[in-house]
Amino acid sequence: MKSIKELYRIGSGPSSSHTMGPKKAAELFLSRHPEATSFNVTLYGSLAATGKGHFTDAAIISVLQPHASVNIIWQPKIFLPFHPNGMTFEAFDKDGTELENWTVYSIGGGALSTEEGPIGGDNREIYGMNSMQEILDWCQISGKSYWEYVQECEDSDIWDYLAEVWATMKASIKRGLEQEGVLPGPLNLRRKAATYFIRSSGYKQSLRSRGLVFAYALAVSEENASGGQIVTAPTCGSCGVVPAVLYHLQESREFSDARIHRALATAGLIGNIVKTNASISGAEVGCQGEVGVACAMASAAANQLFGGSPAQIEYAAEMGLEHHLGMTCDPVCGLVQIPCIERNAYAAARALDANLFSSYTDGIHRVSFDKVVQVMKQTGHDLPSLYKETGEGGLAKDYKQM
Repeated sequence: MKSIKELYRIGSGPSSSHTMGPKKAAELFLSRHPEATSFNVTLYGSLAATGKGHFTDAAIISVLQPHASVNIIWQPKIFLPFHPNGMTFEAFDKDGTELENWTVYSIGGGALSTEEGPIGGDNREIYGMNSMQEILDWCQISGKSYWEYVQECEDSDIWDYLAEVWATMKASIKRGLEQEGVLPGPLNLRRKAATYFIRSSGYKQSLRSRGLVFAYALAVSEENASGGQIVTAPTCGSCGVVPAVLYHLQESREFSDARIHRALATAGLIGNIVKTNASISGAEVGCQGEVGVACAMASAAANQLFGGSPAQIEYAAEMGLEHHLGMTCDPVCGLVQIPCIERNAYAAARALDANLFSSYTDGIHRVSFDKVVQVMKQTGHDLPSLYKETGEGGLAKDYKQM
């Protein structure tokens, strides 16, 4: 497995696969052909189907258009075999002669790949173990926890990086709680985070706690939907779950930043296992790979904070993912708003429930986390394409604007 720095990416929303990835691809292609006078960019499959709602074209144009003319070609019915998020860049000189064409894929979480392998970032394989069971066995033999395995494998600057990740997550919550008004796009969807935050103060402690978790998740997701700075955890579309859970626990239980950073390390390890053995791309496996994985990450992080054993942490993560199996990716109007924002809030609450459920057990259970990851991968492959970020099925089908 690669570094968890490749999972936690700091950037702007609304979509890691449809905005961050294509923008990075445009930057790379431009660096190869700064002399070009025009570009064609063909978007395929999911990128084309929901690209306008995800601002894919705007992200690419923002990079290329200051240097040359840009023509975006939409091919939503053509799915390239390597991945649903395919795109081909073509560069031309002043005589119209093609300089190069390059096909690249945005594979989720802001990462890029060609059919030959990953592009950019730290592509070193730094984790010797790729499955939860292997790592759990290591924890039980060594007496150490998951975050200590992360510490052993990562470079020494990992804690500085996670500190930056945590600072960015907290900032996105605080900004989101202060914002009001309508999110960008044709849905005219009003922000809810500030209202939830204020209303939660009127309830008794148990309901107030849940209301605050909702507010924090909504705050980050609404910031993402408006193009604000967030952290992929593991994606932009699911970026509200982990920060909401960890911020709530720090605020209510006064956990130190150091303990939060260790929880982030464990959460990142969980996400990394899924990314390596299945997928975190909604276009490839549906929303179970985004919000479901985020829930698993947050469940494990919360359980660790409350002193869970390695087996209990694994169980919490397993429940977080298992109970999102089959969740479709069906963004209304191609926007990361309905149902994405509410799903982040519900998944944050579900993560706390998974932590609580696991804490009552000894961690022994029948279905392993690795098994659920395998099932999620197969389920995602079995889902028809209209349920995988194409905006053609599920809640997105035949949606009528008010």
